[in-house]
Amino acid sequence: MKNTRMFSILYPFLLAALVLNCHCDERKLHIVYMGDLPKGGDLSISSSHHTILQTVLGSASSAKESLVYSYERSFNGFAAKLTVNEAARIAEMEGVVSVNSNRMLKLHTTRSWDFMGFTDGNLGPGLEGQVIIGLLDTGVWPEHPSFNDTGFGPPPSKWKGTCQTATNFRCNNKIIGARYYKSDNSYRVNEAPSPRDTEGHGTHTASTAGGVELPGTSFYGLAEGVARGGARNARIAVYKVCWVTGCSNADVLKAFDDAIADGVDILSVSLGSLFPHRFFDDPIAIGSFHAMKNGILTSNSAGNSGPDPVSVVNFAPWTLTVAASTIDRKFVANLVLGNGQFLTGISINSFDLNGNSYPLVWGGDAANISIGASSDNTRTCMLESDEMNYGMLAGAIVLCENPFDAAASNIFHFNGTGVIMVDNAPQYASSYPLPATVISPDDLRKVMQYIKTTKYPVATILVGETWKDAMAPIVVSFSSRGPSPYSPDILKPDVTAPGVDILAGWSPLAPPSFAYGDTRSGVYFNVVSGTSMSCPHAAAAAAYVKAAHPDWSPAVIKSAIMTTAYVMDPSRNTDKEFAYGSGHINPAGAVDPGLVFDASAADYIDLLCKQGYNTTTLRVLTGDNSTCANTTIGRAFDFNYPILSMYVEDGQEITGTFTRTVTNVGLPNSTYTATWQMPSPISVTVEPSVLEFSVVGERKSFTVTVVGPAIKQQPIMSGAVTWSDGGRRSVRTPVVVYNYNYDLGSEDSKISKPENKKDLLKVKKGLLHKNYRNGFMKN
Repeated sequence: MKNTRMFSILYPFLLAALVLNCHCDERKLHIVYMGDLPKGGDLSISSSHHTILQTVLGSASSAKESLVYSYERSFNGFAAKLTVNEAARIAEMEGVVSVNSNRMLKLHTTRSWDFMGFTDGNLGPGLEGQVIIGLLDTGVWPEHPSFNDTGFGPPPSKWKGTCQTATNFRCNNKIIGARYYKSDNSYRVNEAPSPRDTEGHGTHTASTAGGVELPGTSFYGLAEGVARGGARNARIAVYKVCWVTGCSNADVLKAFDDAIADGVDILSVSLGSLFPHRFFDDPIAIGSFHAMKNGILTSNSAGNSGPDPVSVVNFAPWTLTVAASTIDRKFVANLVLGNGQFLTGISINSFDLNGNSYPLVWGGDAANISIGASSDNTRTCMLESDEMNYGMLAGAIVLCENPFDAAASNIFHFNGTGVIMVDNAPQYASSYPLPATVISPDDLRKVMQYIKTTKYPVATILVGETWKDAMAPIVVSFSSRGPSPYSPDILKPDVTAPGVDILAGWSPLAPPSFAYGDTRSGVYFNVVSGTSMSCPHAAAAAAYVKAAHPDWSPAVIKSAIMTTAYVMDPSRNTDKEFAYGSGHINPAGAVDPGLVFDASAADYIDLLCKQGYNTTTLRVLTGDNSTCANTTIGRAFDFNYPILSMYVEDGQEITGTFTRTVTNVGLPNSTYTATWQMPSPISVTVEPSVLEFSVVGERKSFTVTVVGPAIKQQPIMSGAVTWSDGGRRSVRTPVVVYNYNYDLGSEDSKISKPENKKDLLKVKKGLLHKNYRNGFMKN
């Protein structure tokens, strides 16, 4: 997968530079996005795409050969093979929102439901069975027991999807639809040109979201218990967009186009780019925007690039962005040295050495000195085989001073018996193709002392165990952090959910570890970590709420999940809301939130107008010439979001007033009283502080004024405003104030921080940003 910084094609301005550095006559896949479906007209959408291509390419045959996809079911656009010059000409055409070269996205890769107090949903198959969860992933293994359709009736009548049956793939009344997408028509060995999952990731996410209940499941005997999805009675539709090489933008956008038209209710998208992109240069933001317009909430992963700040890659305000946190179970594998020392490491170790001891070798002592290798080279075990003494490694347990899977892969290929790796306070476990454990730096010193003072050191690695983790939940280090790089007044991520050491379904064709050369197969359950795993947890919660309230909008469902979230302990999560957003999902509480913050497609468009998006572009997107007519560029303090986020420019005073409107979805006659807390020296005022409702559906507005002294280089200060009805309903909205400068620019980046904060950067067919003291508004 390409590890490159992806950026919008600004051909009218960049063409001269590109000509010097590219093969501009070479046709490559590009995505042309044209906004909403056109209203009326005699020409079919696909015909209009063909006409555009014929105009630029010069012939009907060239246009037909160039066109890969027409996006025509849910929004307007196409994917075609174009040269740089051809793409530049299309970018100049009327009605084109953006043109982007195709990029590859990456995947963001039980006990978890019981941990959050959601032991079993009480809605039953009658309601849950009407909800369809669509998953954009690596497909699914349809014969997996998690997708047994015993007791399921026919699909809901609203379903308009299909089941592509290549390679003997069969749908049922659980998996009701399946499609696959491969824009380059190129397949690696063992890849199935069908919706069938050969990677494992898609089966894992699908079973996490909607798998049926299966007692007695485990990973080679570890973590034995009941596996089930959060919405186990929901239907599943899979859209295979990810392969060994990654997930093509063109394929992802086509999957959104189909899923929306097929009739899914919730989308789970556990993938994203390596770096952030503007909303309408990002296929996930584009697809989820049109999903929102059609009443579909998209749950997506925050990313696995934490704990760096501003590392969240899915941050569109109309999606539910999910961080990953631990559950109260961890996997350990103990190391026993020949002198009797007993050291606890972290690993999902399914191998049993039966207590037998084997020679213990430090990687630094296994240098092949005949070719000039030294212990400084080999201590990490990350080198090629000729740089290490193969004879010393075969049959030994090898100590490698690094935490990476590649070390285990190397020792496996050198015929080692086991491997000991080192990491500083690992928060999640991995599985390996041989006995393995990961110890702390303190224990590394103990092992080194034993090796250096013993003539024939030996050790054994015991089979893995599961221990209770009393510190959970904690947002795991790899989970991407906020704030949002483009909309600092919209805090991301939104929530956190279980994403560490999650046991769920797996494809039997996929090896259980990510170590190169692992040839094991036939595994139906696996333990994996990532925001890819937390995303389907939140999607299941959304599906559960949707089943209980079929008429609720995506924003209302999202609000219910956010305002009822469990409060996280900031002392265990130093990044606070930048790590976990509103808190940890609480599906049982989300079905009865009391009050909700709603937002329509028009509200999101108004937000984009205020954030400086090009008015012409947004009018193409909406098909409405009045868009942005009455909007002034400014802060997003009046956007009806369930978190109050304020970025303060360095050295400026804290001052701002938020306006919010809540809708009563609780009891008809109810009174909610506000309480609030915020760290000194910040003060908060809520007006009015009491809201009285007489009917369900009644709306009331309030303001929250936040003031404080000038601050400088202040990462984050936070508190909350909570509305309570005096009974079981509490509606909590975090209040976040922060200010620091973080430059997204890098050597391979086209996103850089403007030197003059008052500058306007005009982008053809794209954005018109004004850095209006918001921070992080970069181009």
